[in-house]
Amino acid sequence: MGLLTAGEPLSWAETKKYADFVRREGAKQFVRLWRKHLNSTGAALFWGDEIEYILVRIDPETKEASLLLMAAELLPYLQWEETHSPPGTPIEMLWRPEYAAYMIEGTPGKPFGHLPEYLNTVEYNMQRRRDLVQKRLPENCYIMCLTTFPRLGCPNFTYPPAPPTPNSGASRSIFYPENAIFGAHPRFKTLTRNIRERRGSKVAINLPIFRDVNTPNPFIEDLTLYHDGKDPSATSAALPDHVYLDAMGFGMGCCCLQVTFQGCCVSEARMLYDQLTTICPIVMALSAATPAIRGYLLDVDCRWGIISGAVDDRTEEERGVKPLKHDRFRIPKSRYDSVSSYISPEGGPYNDTDLVFDPEIYKYLRDEGIDELMSRHIAHLFIRDPISLFAEKVQPSSEDDTDHFENIQSTNWQSMRFKPPPANSDIGWRVEFRPMELQLTNFENAAFATFIVLLTRTILSLKLNFLIPISKVEANMKNAVKRDAVTQGRFYFRKGDLITTVASPLTTTDVCRTWQRNRSPNLQKGNSNARNQHADPEGTNHRHCFDSSVGIQRCQLGKIRPRDSYTMLSINEIINGCDSFPGLIPLIRHYMVMTEVDPNTAFSIHQYLTLIGKRASGELPTAASWMRQYIMNHPDYKQDSVVSAKVASDLVSQCLAVTSGHPDVTENPLLRGTSSSRTVPHPPAATLSAHASLHERRVQSVSLLAEVAASGEVIHENECGSEALLSEKAQNNRFHLVENDGVS
Repeated sequence: MGLLTAGEPLSWAETKKYADFVRREGAKQFVRLWRKHLNSTGAALFWGDEIEYILVRIDPETKEASLLLMAAELLPYLQWEETHSPPGTPIEMLWRPEYAAYMIEGTPGKPFGHLPEYLNTVEYNMQRRRDLVQKRLPENCYIMCLTTFPRLGCPNFTYPPAPPTPNSGASRSIFYPENAIFGAHPRFKTLTRNIRERRGSKVAINLPIFRDVNTPNPFIEDLTLYHDGKDPSATSAALPDHVYLDAMGFGMGCCCLQVTFQGCCVSEARMLYDQLTTICPIVMALSAATPAIRGYLLDVDCRWGIISGAVDDRTEEERGVKPLKHDRFRIPKSRYDSVSSYISPEGGPYNDTDLVFDPEIYKYLRDEGIDELMSRHIAHLFIRDPISLFAEKVQPSSEDDTDHFENIQSTNWQSMRFKPPPANSDIGWRVEFRPMELQLTNFENAAFATFIVLLTRTILSLKLNFLIPISKVEANMKNAVKRDAVTQGRFYFRKGDLITTVASPLTTTDVCRTWQRNRSPNLQKGNSNARNQHADPEGTNHRHCFDSSVGIQRCQLGKIRPRDSYTMLSINEIINGCDSFPGLIPLIRHYMVMTEVDPNTAFSIHQYLTLIGKRASGELPTAASWMRQYIMNHPDYKQDSVVSAKVASDLVSQCLAVTSGHPDVTENPLLRGTSSSRTVPHPPAATLSAHASLHERRVQSVSLLAEVAASGEVIHENECGSEALLSEKAQNNRFHLVENDGVS
């Protein structure tokens, strides 16, 4: 969704005049945020999911599926509780517009808590969101969790039908109509127009077509059927044997699942950003759900290349097509792409690519005391121009205004996003996990969200390290989109005997160094001392931030070179384990042994992890694989890579049947017996009571830390401050926090 500023949008020519000013002011705003929140510590591990839904209509007579352009009418009803309730009233769910007029974004009304029992409420909340929307929809219309509509961009793919306008409008697309862009907020059409005008041409997305026995060879479309001959770019930009797309809507009109985590402090957030960066391509491949678009089968399974190309505003000079003359940089990536650099101290040695960054912004940040890695990260974001600016927001309204920083930040769509605290709020430092495709069912989406949450807690509690050179992560991202990457691909990943650190529990280190397939990782079962030593019944272990000075293996910074830190593994080996790697799920289960969880939550978590494990092993198909097989086995499919309206409509209807548990679908082909959970609307009362008690203690801890700051004592950046430490210091009437021995 991004920054939804209200006002009068400026043209690209006007926006360009203010680009340098926006960058300078944005950098200043970041520095103020940094200084204000640098010592913010003790925040709980709150988190939340964000789902983009699509609206679909099934014609009652023809049974043809189309995208329902109804979001603008629907949103006021969905937002009624939020807009009409007194301030402070708990809201069950929040709704926001998205790029397309057939999309809406739904999130929980408040973040989920840190206690494990909150994981068992996620699926219920997701179901409530869909139920609320479904009740508001007309007959024969549905809300769906579908990453990409298979005939997006085909004639009459919307309801009501909307023809493209190649010679006017924001996108000038020969496929994607102007009316399919959400029109009730100016941001979306402004972004579309300005990206096209800044680039100097329409975006050009070329996706390899899936070659079947009757697919023309070479496959070359006659694109003159879609325009009147006044669009030469359609012919020049389209590549042979590729499906050509020409509008931002093809990418931003796709849906996804994203998860945001709050770290206890800036150091923990930076560490999570880096560690999860290495996980992005693995989970993207596991969640693959985009086998077709614009009525053609693709030879890729994910939307990533589509959305990356859809917002690629780089000029010919920036793309390297022409020598640099008028522009500032040669930029190797779209502004929607994989993470370009690690930002934590331990990640620094693994930055093995040439990072393009704005030298003036970098110098300013360094002069203001920002460390090198963070300065490079921000200066890299600021090589981009603002592409949406409103007249009322050109001049900052106050010292707390962060609009110019957010303008640049929110239009850098990387696979991870590092998010400073908003001004004048009690929200902490956050990271956003962004590569996942959307799954058809609430169970699957809850499973992926839960898997990522548990992985963050496992990394924090067991002090694990998954870093590999950033160039290898980029290579993994390219491999992850390929067809059947889950079962056929191999990925760079950290060696199993190098993932523990000197701060890891000894039992965890033993597991990782002596792991053999089929050997139980549950080494602590029955070991009360180990359980008590590392248990985290109140969810506070994550507050002990990693300390970069010792929290990474000493040999890793010395004897072990980054280029020697990785090997090649399949996704099954990464997720489920092999002779040389313990597996992410066994590591999570190892962590869960040390965590007390109520039986219902434990059952649901087991089911979620089972789904992820079976998806990784190939026992269960990805959504992309299942959809591809459905299309290819359809009686109307001609083995020519074409997804006709009949085939696509039947696929959408089958997806609806799978989602709703229709009796005609005797067994969900995507889940096959793993779809049962015990999700509940709220954690048990006892858990909520414990949560309230912990929150009160946290508030007291934060208060003490504020007193420390007010007294002039130094709080180091990499110190989160545990409650036990604060209690001890309070008893001694000394609140000076010293550097700890964790990994940052």
